Amino acid sequence: MANIEIYTKATCPYCHRAKALFTRKQVPFQEIPIDGDVDLREEMIKRSGRTTVPQIFIDGKHVGGCDDLHALDARGGLDPPA
Repeated sequence: MANIEIYTKATCPYCHRAKALFTRKQVPFQEIPIDGDVDLREEMIKRSGRTTVPQIFIDGKHVGGCDDLHALDARGGLDPPA
């Protein structure tokens, strides 16, 4: 099972869409809320090179944001191996 981390903010609609996709696909994930946490936000920026949320990592590899996640899913990247 892949280790999935997603940096989020409570008010971010893209974060909610990304989490809903993982939930719908029954893919467990670790949510890292950065609301008001400067250190976690800096960690996210250092890891991803981006300042927007969500930022998604699968097994430590940066996937990107919500649109990138949906593109990965469209290619079958969130489906279990056959």
